[in-house]
Amino acid sequence: MWYQSHQSLAGTILVADDQAANRELLDELLTTQGFRVVTVAHGAAAVEELTRTQVDLVLLDVMMPHLNGFEVCQKIKSNAETYLIPVVLITALSDKQDRIEGIKAGADDFLTRPVDRAELLARVRSLLKLKHRTDELERAESVLFTLARSIEGKDFYTYGHCERLSNYSARLGEHLELAKDQIVALRRAGIVHDVGKVAVPDAILLKPGKLTELEWELMRAHPLVGERICAPLKSFRLVLPIIRHHHEKVDGSGYPDGLRGDAIPITARILQIVDVYDALTTDRPYKKAFSITYALQTMKEEVAKGWWDPHIFDQFERQVRSGGAPLSRRVGAAGQ
Repeated sequence: MWYQSHQSLAGTILVADDQAANRELLDELLTTQGFRVVTVAHGAAAVEELTRTQVDLVLLDVMMPHLNGFEVCQKIKSNAETYLIPVVLITALSDKQDRIEGIKAGADDFLTRPVDRAELLARVRSLLKLKHRTDELERAESVLFTLARSIEGKDFYTYGHCERLSNYSARLGEHLELAKDQIVALRRAGIVHDVGKVAVPDAILLKPGKLTELEWELMRAHPLVGERICAPLKSFRLVLPIIRHHHEKVDGSGYPDGLRGDAIPITARILQIVDVYDALTTDRPYKKAFSITYALQTMKEEVAKGWWDPHIFDQFERQVRSGGAPLSRRVGAAGQ
């Protein structure tokens, strides 16, 4: 929980140090400045405390029993629930190698003992401001995800579609050895790729029959609307091309820009294959779910027409047939 004042930006700080005198000193210094302080006596206790308490900053002594500061920092930074929490390592060691090890563990900053009060408070406040901005960004992302899921929730037939695309596409991206930031973008895009459909009337979204040309015009605008909605978030830099281009086709017959071949970002080519597969293997108002075999055969024919990337489809098909890719929620019984 955050409180803004003219003097300081308050937050909850976890202090881990095996020396009681050091814990008491830091507790007193930080508490008098309006921070809430939680103290623990060793590294394992710090890891355990993070499962119980919402923490905004961690101050870690390096030399601790059970788990040292480097090990605790590495655990914090490798956990999706805690990796955004700033970590400051406090040590009497000034050796360059120790700092290198701390950087490798993911430490955000360092303090050397004896701790200077002014330096401690300056660094704590600076990192808490950064954490506050990160939290605001996470809240904005959460709003977008909620909006995307609310659009999906209008149609019983697309229930779970966003989560499936998020998981499928990230797995395929990992299989294709994409960079970590691209895989994160695929996870996010799987959720928000159709957020632009908020501008499409329900009568069109849920229409069981064929759309008129005017209705198709509105529907084809949703990637551009989605891109505009998500554009203010700088963390979505790699997500925006996926949102905009997930309806392009390799032969240039897709929309909204008619891109061809490799001009379509690889992340968009991944998501579109997963998107098509999920649409084919789930019930929709206009059709029953295809069997896995029939869905893959249909997509193979579309690859031959020049719609989808043949290499990416080949790798996806291998994943599906080997059981390496999850199956859709409602698939046809035959050919599984």
